[in-house]
Amino acid sequence: MNKDAGILPPGTETIAELRDLYREAEGRAARMRLISASERALAEADFESLSEIVQHCGDRLAFFVGGRGATMHEAGADRGIALRAPGPQGEVVGHIEIDSLESIDAIADPEDREAVRIQLDLIGTAIDRIRKEREKAKLLSTLQDREKSLEQLVERIFTAQEEERRRVSHELHDGVAQTATALVRILENAESRGGTLVANSGSAQPAEIARGLVSELRRVIAGLRPTLLDDLGLIPALQSLAESLEADGCTVTQRLETGASRMSPIVETALFRVAQEAVSNIRKHASIPCDVVIEANLDKETGDRVLRISDFGRGPISKDRKRAPFMGDSVGIEVMKERMAGIGGTLVWKAGKDRGVVVEAWLAKED
Repeated sequence: MNKDAGILPPGTETIAELRDLYREAEGRAARMRLISASERALAEADFESLSEIVQHCGDRLAFFVGGRGATMHEAGADRGIALRAPGPQGEVVGHIEIDSLESIDAIADPEDREAVRIQLDLIGTAIDRIRKEREKAKLLSTLQDREKSLEQLVERIFTAQEEERRRVSHELHDGVAQTATALVRILENAESRGGTLVANSGSAQPAEIARGLVSELRRVIAGLRPTLLDDLGLIPALQSLAESLEADGCTVTQRLETGASRMSPIVETALFRVAQEAVSNIRKHASIPCDVVIEANLDKETGDRVLRISDFGRGPISKDRKRAPFMGDSVGIEVMKERMAGIGGTLVWKAGKDRGVVVEAWLAKED
């Protein structure tokens, strides 16, 4: 019997070494399966499936390190191991909590530690990707809504312009044009009589007709752009609107306060147009004469600055009064909203407490 029969040739691994090599190969395979499977799943994640896939990858990671499962937390939870977005800043996008693992440094095997680090990076990258895609989609939706809103605004502006043209045309036709026609006929009759003006008994004299024509023209011009607004400011222009309502039989209460200095022309014009539209709506819908309150607190030293016009006319019917908000019920209201938005303010249109309508134009607070 050969005494060397039980001795392995030189250079041959022992059984223990082979077992170690097998375990190492098995460990590497497990790490590769962990990373590759998670990488494929996370790459396919979208808005709807992200939470489920991240939870599945977290559980797989927990099983790898000997845990029973993983609990995923939001970025602000500050529990467990941080999940970070890629990049030098490494923003925390979430946390993963595994019962048997407090930190990566607690993993003894360096290869296992690196595999866990890669897994955490994959999860953090996927969360960050979906978050950015969601933000991008939200931004795109906002831009699309804004574009649609701008299109609607342009359409409303064109509509408002056409309505204003029709109003001016109607006033010129029914007022100025007829008065001018009457004056022309008197002058033509005078010309046919050799220049002698002869008026019928009880009929208006040419000078009276001419004065009425001038007054009518001034009224139409004031409706387009009141000289009071340019010369004296918003408060006198609001007082003029109040006087026009009083001329229609309304009882108007004025509470008008402003600061020591005038506001910018853009702000004054926007507020006046809001007031003008509110007064126009009172005439159209409130069933005048009725009580009206015009309030303006526009002193920037007092804090909130608001123009408020309240009427106690017919207002919305009972079923509409329960709706909130009432915004968007007409072109005029939308135009008022856009005018205030253009100067950084807001507009509120609502039913009065008992009856009528309240229009509030709020200016932005100054720092």
